[in-house]
Amino acid sequence: MSVGPGGGTIVAFPARVPHQVGFERMELSRILDLYGRMVAAGEWRDYAMSFTRETATFAAFRRHAEVPQMRLEKRPALRAKQGQWTLFGEHGQVLKRGHELAGVLAPMERRLVKAVEG
Repeated sequence: MSVGPGGGTIVAFPARVPHQVGFERMELSRILDLYGRMVAAGEWRDYAMSFTRETATFAAFRRHAEVPQMRLEKRPALRAKQGQWTLFGEHGQVLKRGHELAGVLAPMERRLVKAVEG
């Protein structure tokens, strides 16, 4: 607490704790750019996002009734350990973990190159 210019008391707002984890604008832009290119290549047709207190998840589907072909998870609690980003494959296997989104999305980028070439 401190005294303001008019003699009034200034009270600091309490620190705001987020109720859920989300994607930042640049992260979402990069994810949706990849999604758009995969849709154009005929690989994906649908996506879903989920936001909880611990994670933000983006999943891409070949068809909406299937299991996701790819699931990307952002878990900030792991930022200092193995990295906050995890890429899961179709069967739930971990394809890549890391601190940087670009590096974690690399396997999907390679899949895109193969889809366009083939």
